[in-house]
Amino acid sequence: MKHADCMNRNSSPLPTPHSGYHWDGSSRRFFEGWYYRVTLPEIGQTFAFMYSIEDPQGGQPTSGGMAQILGIDDEHLWRTFSNPHDFWAAKDCLALGHARQPTGLLAPDQFDRTISEGYQATNTWHQGRLKSPDGKFAEWQYSISPIYGWGDRQSTASWLSSLQIFEPGWQILMAHGYATGWINWNGKDYKFVNAPAYGEKNWGGAFPSKWFWLNCNAFDNELDLALTAGGGRRGVLWWMESVAMVGIHYRGQFYEFAPWNAEVNWVIRPWGYWRMDARTRDYRVTVIATTDLPGTPLRAPTIDGMQFVCRDTMRGQVTISLWDKSDRLILEATSSLAGLETGGSPWDETWASGCGQVF
Repeated sequence: MKHADCMNRNSSPLPTPHSGYHWDGSSRRFFEGWYYRVTLPEIGQTFAFMYSIEDPQGGQPTSGGMAQILGIDDEHLWRTFSNPHDFWAAKDCLALGHARQPTGLLAPDQFDRTISEGYQATNTWHQGRLKSPDGKFAEWQYSISPIYGWGDRQSTASWLSSLQIFEPGWQILMAHGYATGWINWNGKDYKFVNAPAYGEKNWGGAFPSKWFWLNCNAFDNELDLALTAGGGRRGVLWWMESVAMVGIHYRGQFYEFAPWNAEVNWVIRPWGYWRMDARTRDYRVTVIATTDLPGTPLRAPTIDGMQFVCRDTMRGQVTISLWDKSDRLILEATSSLAGLETGGSPWDETWASGCGQVF
C-alpha cells in the first residue's frame, strides 16, 4: 500500500518523533500499539480507542490485529482482525488502519461506503466502526486539531529511544488537542466540538513486565493543561530497569520530570491509588490519583499474545501540584476525568520505588 499522501494531507509541519510505523520487516517478535482518546467533560465520560498489530509477518499464533474501545462508564468493546496483511501503516507519518479487507487511507465517504468493520486514523482524522457478536456497536468520525506534541517535539523516552535499545519504546504523539465530530455508542449519538483529545503509541519486542499510567487533559477550570505520567519495568539491552516520568504541558510551557533530568519517586497500589513525586533543579511536582471504581480489564501484548493483563478507568480523580525552586506554587489543578492504569505483574502489594538523579 502507498500512503505518501498522508504527509501532505495529515501531517503537521513538525511531526512528533516516532509517528511512523516501526516494523522493519523482520520475523522477530514484534508489536506496535496506538491510543486515541476523546473526553467529553460535559457528561463526564471518555472514549479511549486502542489499536495493535502483532507479528505482522504472519504465520505465527500471535499474528494479527486488535481494536479495543473503552467507552461510556468504562464499558469495553473489542474485536480481532486475524489477517495481519490487511493492516497498513505509514513509515514516515502517523497513518494506520485495519479492516476486514485490504485498504489504504480512504476518503471518509469512501470508508463509509466500503468498510463494514475496521478503522483508519491519522494525526488529524479518526474514523471506524466495530460490532461484537454480543450486539455491542460503535461508529465514529472526528477531526483532530493538535495543540501539543511532546515537549518541543521530542522523544518521550529521550534520544536513546531512537537507538532501539529500549523494549518497548513509548511516544506521546499528542499530549493535548481538540476533536470535533461524533461517536455512536450502542445506538446513542455523542456529538462534540473541540473536545479534549490525546494520542500515544508503543512498540517493540516486549512489553513491560509491570507498569502504571496516569493521564488527563480535561481539568477543572484549566483548559490549557495536560498531564501524562507513568512508569514500569522494561528491558534495556541485557538488563531490566524501573523507570518513571511525569510530563506537564501548561500554558505553553513543558515541565519534564524524567530519569535523565529529575529524581522521580512513586507509590502505586495494585489498584485505587497512584502517587508520584518528582523534582528537578528548578521544579518539583506531586501527582495523586485515586478511584473507587473497579476498573475494566483490558488486553495488552505479552509473549503469548494479547492477554487481559491490565486494568483501566477513564473516570479517576487526580490532583497536580507544581512548585518552582523557591517553593512558589505554580499550579494546582484537579479532575475527575483521569485515565488510570496498572498492568503486568506481580501486583500483590504496593509498589514503592524511585529512579533518576538525586537533588
